[in-house]
Amino acid sequence: MSGRKAQAARNDELIREAARAVFTADPGAPIAAVAEHAGVGISALYRRYKSKEDLLQKLADDGMDRYLAEVEAALADDGDPWEAFAAFMRRCLDIGAGSLTMRLAGSFPVTDAMSAKGREVHIATTRLLDRLKEAGALRRDIEVGDVSVMLEYLHGIRIGGDERMNRLQHRYLALMLDSLHLAGAEELPGPPPTWQELRGRYDD
Repeated sequence: MSGRKAQAARNDELIREAARAVFTADPGAPIAAVAEHAGVGISALYRRYKSKEDLLQKLADDGMDRYLAEVEAALADDGDPWEAFAAFMRRCLDIGAGSLTMRLAGSFPVTDAMSAKGREVHIATTRLLDRLKEAGALRRDIEVGDVSVMLEYLHGIRIGGDERMNRLQHRYLALMLDSLHLAGAEELPGPPPTWQELRGRYDD
């Protein structure tokens, strides 16, 4: 890329990273707070995103792309299925998968393209879980909705600074992984969240 295009790409990444941080901390924050956090002018932000809703849609779309890439990497891993899944969950935690869902669900319209991508994510994750069940490495009653909710809850841990918070999130992920690995455990109470229930939160 030319110097100008490269700078524009860097600014765009700064804006998105700033938006993730700002809106995770305060979903009601104005878009000007994102520009300030990113260290760019408000006009530079509006050249890329016409509104806060437009920016939120892009964040959600980016989040699905990042998550889908991790699912596909786990599916392509020919090693031990459980180790591939555990590594996948740790990577999802580190990239922030699910971190904005609880905070921003219902605050922006979902496009048809986003809904279609959400179904693609759901199908790919189902494939990953089915592979684990076939290997006898995962509880039989775990479904995609369980994974989504667990990641959301882990990102809800807000104790200490960034480093302390990250270690605590991984601490509780380790406990969750131990419970998920109990393939012969007693069935969990109640069914997991359905696709319709997860998708419906964005229509509030």
